[in-house]
Amino acid sequence: MGKSDQNGSGGPSLRLLRVGENIRHAISTILMRGDVQDTDLNGTSISVSEVRVSPDLRNATVFVMPLGGDPDTKITKALNRNSAHIRGLMSKMVHMKYMPRLKFLLDESFDEASHIETLLRDPRVSRDLDQPDETSSENE
Repeated sequence: MGKSDQNGSGGPSLRLLRVGENIRHAISTILMRGDVQDTDLNGTSISVSEVRVSPDLRNATVFVMPLGGDPDTKITKALNRNSAHIRGLMSKMVHMKYMPRLKFLLDESFDEASHIETLLRDPRVSRDLDQPDETSSENE
């Protein structure tokens, strides 16, 4: 990868982040307006939490979380079925030389955050956090 493809930390460049955010806004608008006619998506509120774009801007992974979850992956399957239609609608909103192929995945970061929150609320962890730090008092 060239120097312009990444920032110093090894993460995506500002350009990729900006493109991903523009795509996220466009997909959110499309889903909010109900432009996708699919029986599995009707009446479903879907949050688009993140879009990760490949360095060549040809592919984009869209992380979504339907309100109430998606235990049987019905919503993500419907979004992937309609990805070409969403891509066509998106091309009217986001102007790019090549419109990336969309792949929808269930965003599991909400579950991970909930799990960490549960761990932090555990009485054993709270007890350890409430104790004064012996190393900091020795250094003062």
